[in-house]
Parts: sequence; structure tokens; C-alpha cells
Amino acid sequence: MVDYPQPIKRLIEAFSTLPGIGPKSAERLAFHIISMPRKNVLNLSQSLLNVKDNIFHCSVCNNLTDVDPCYICRDERRDKKLICVVQQAKDLIALEKIGDYKGSYHVLHGAISPMDGVGPEELNINKLIDRIKEGEVEEIILATNPTVEGEATAMYISKAANPLNIRVTRLAYGLPMGGDLEYADEMTLSKALEGRKDF
Repeated sequence: MVDYPQPIKRLIEAFSTLPGIGPKSAERLAFHIISMPRKNVLNLSQSLLNVKDNIFHCSVCNNLTDVDPCYICRDERRDKKLICVVQQAKDLIALEKIGDYKGSYHVLHGAISPMDGVGPEELNINKLIDRIKEGEVEEIILATNPTVEGEATAMYISKAANPLNIRVTRLAYGLPMGGDLEYADEMTLSKALEGRKDF
């Protein structure tokens, strides 16, 4: 039986390690790379190395950055009394795209998940508590995902921050704009009712 040459097999195996990429997708990507001009392949490989060599965690908020502190933490116009806690750097970007939030952030890079061996120590929650203890913070907004892990993480942070005399809030859950009630799941409807406000 004829098999792919070793370089192609290794490339397919490398792509297969990426999240969401199965064997067929890995194969397609490998053959796409083979068909690309050499300069594009060099540009791609250089971009991968550049990200790996030059991106690190901000010493203040734990966001991914290429300068320390990151651009958000060094922005004097930001409200340092307000910290929005998110699970991933991409969640921070999603909030920034709205353009309404002008406070600071704390990126956890995950959520508490005992089954996956992820505890509070792996999420830099102590670093968040230390930031609060410095005295400038008045409110933290818990913007973790509405999953079991996200809820457990929010609950843990809320309990840890409670004795520190600051306001702890949670992002509201509810129905998406343009969505129909009949298509919403029970949990979303329940949270929407719970988070209702005066009209």
C-alpha cells in the first residue's frame, strides 16, 4: 500500500494536533501548504515563530501581549477601579470590540475544572486578589463563560473577593438580539427571567 512521503505525513500529524482539526482537515491543510508559493510558506512559518518568541503574559492583567505592561494596562484613560475578569484573551478582545467598557481586565487563561486538573492556582486568581488588595479596585465584573466551569470559577472568585469589601458583579445572561423565545434553551430563559430589569 502506497503511503505519503515522510515530510507530508509529519505535516499532517502536526496539523492534527491543532484543536478542531481532524485527519481529513489536516490532510487538506498539508496539501494546501504544498501548493502555496514558497514565500507564503516562509511568511507563515515566520509568523508562527514570531508569535511563539514574542508573545507573553502581561505582568499586571495576564493578557497576551508583546509589551509589558500591555497596552490596556498602560492606558492612563482606563478606569483602574474596575476589573473585568475573563477566561481567555479572546474574551477580552470581544469586549473591547463593543467599545463601551473603559475599565481594566484580568485574564485567567482557563476555568476551574477539577476533572482536567485545573485549580485556582493555575489561573492566577491569587494575582487578581493581590491587585484588589492594593486598594484601588472598587468593583470586579465576573465575565466567565456560562458553563459549569465558568460558574465554579466565578463563585470561587466571588467568595475570595467577598472579605475585601468591593462590589462583585456578574455579566447578565439572556436572550440574543433578534432571537426567538421558542428557540432559547431552558437555562437561557431562566437566566433571562432572573436578570430582568425595569423597563
